[in-house]
Amino acid sequence: MKKALALCCLLLLQGQNVFAQPSDPAQQSAGKPDTLSWTALETWKADVKPRSFVQTLDGRMVFILGEDSQVHLYSTEGQKLGVIPADPGTVAIDIAPRGEMLYMMDQNGSYKALDVSFAKDIDISGAPFLGKETAPVAIVVFSDFQCPFCSRVHPLLEEVMKRNPETVKVIFKHMPLNMHQQAEPAAKAAIAAQEQGKFWQMHDALFAISSSLSPETIEKAAKDVGLDMEKFKADLSSPAVQEKLNKDMSAARLAEVNGTPTIFVNGRRVNAPSPDMIQKMIEQELNKKK
Repeated sequence: MKKALALCCLLLLQGQNVFAQPSDPAQQSAGKPDTLSWTALETWKADVKPRSFVQTLDGRMVFILGEDSQVHLYSTEGQKLGVIPADPGTVAIDIAPRGEMLYMMDQNGSYKALDVSFAKDIDISGAPFLGKETAPVAIVVFSDFQCPFCSRVHPLLEEVMKRNPETVKVIFKHMPLNMHQQAEPAAKAAIAAQEQGKFWQMHDALFAISSSLSPETIEKAAKDVGLDMEKFKADLSSPAVQEKLNKDMSAARLAEVNGTPTIFVNGRRVNAPSPDMIQKMIEQELNKKK
């Protein structure tokens, strides 16, 4: 017995466990490759011979550089969305995450970046606006009264209006974000002020207190701009005001707006808002009408 016990101890000391077998499944499968599997989600054929391609990060569009020196845009279901000319000799393309920018490189190392946009049909009926109602260029801004960035947009748009007093109008659309608790009450207050013909006065008053919005400060702003307070309070909870807010929120969803401020020029999203960029887009829209 003593000899057998001594032999077992010797074997264990030498690293040879004669009793235990691996009980952990991970240990048992160590070194074995995972099983690879796949499922076809979409299959379709492009109408162009491809040289390069890339897909948007959100999986909505495919950009194909064809041998015809054009970039062909498709939905991921294969629907043709449009064509963008490329310089002869373009050999590679890339895009920004949502396809809002297209980058091209030719065989000589020349680089080009293009702003890409699809015009959205945004319902602006009944929305408050600045400028001439018949102006050929409509700038739509989706905004949130509690958003710290939105308050900086209005001076930018005022500058644009000064440059284009006859050809541009600015339309305000509400998009209160869920993260801002007072954004929806402020939006309803602005709509209630619109019912009394004082939207823009309330607009300025609300942005002036955007960092301290509360039921009390919103009510004080309404008094300061001279609203009929009895009507104002009744309108705040009226179905008509809620319906107007819902209409703007629906327009934001259809235009694929996911943040504020978001600006459109005749339905084309402005990816890098600045007076010069907006002015360039305005001139492009005016040239289309010549």
